[in-house]
Amino acid sequence: MALKHRIKKEVGPRTNEEITASEVRVISSSGKQLGIISIREALNAAEDEGFDLVEVSPDAKPPVCKIIDYGKLKYKEQKSKKEAKKKQKTIEVKEIKIRPGIDKHDYEVKIRALSKFIEGGNKVKVSMRFRGREMEHQHIGRELLTKLTEQVADFAKVEVPPKSEGKQIMMVLVPQMHK
Repeated sequence: MALKHRIKKEVGPRTNEEITASEVRVISSSGKQLGIISIREALNAAEDEGFDLVEVSPDAKPPVCKIIDYGKLKYKEQKSKKEAKKKQKTIEVKEIKIRPGIDKHDYEVKIRALSKFIEGGNKVKVSMRFRGREMEHQHIGRELLTKLTEQVADFAKVEVPPKSEGKQIMMVLVPQMHK
């Protein structure tokens, strides 16, 4: 017994023989209204012009069909989807790790990196890890994060305020939206 493989049709408008309505409103390839005619007449008109009959508005009474080159239509749709996808901006979450006893120069380097990430339109997760006895002096870490927040207030705002998670404190900064 042979298995029959059914090829699944791509989701899209119905074309030519797939159109089920008995009567359709037809628009020619030049954009001229041909009126409401039988499906057979519409298919013949499309064949005469050398194009396909494509159902553009299936919910209308009767359905609206247009005589166009279906291959070109699909190509234009794919191209416009690709362009739309290119224009989408993906926001990444970058991470900056600092320690409570960070040196002044290292702190400035981290601030520069943070500003570059924010200018690039990314979110920045700032995490501060405590080791050993540093856990007893978390207030120093919170003060450092407060200082950092005030320093970057011109171009970044706090999305997730500083919160403790085990042996670290983390917060998330996002780009400041200018009005």
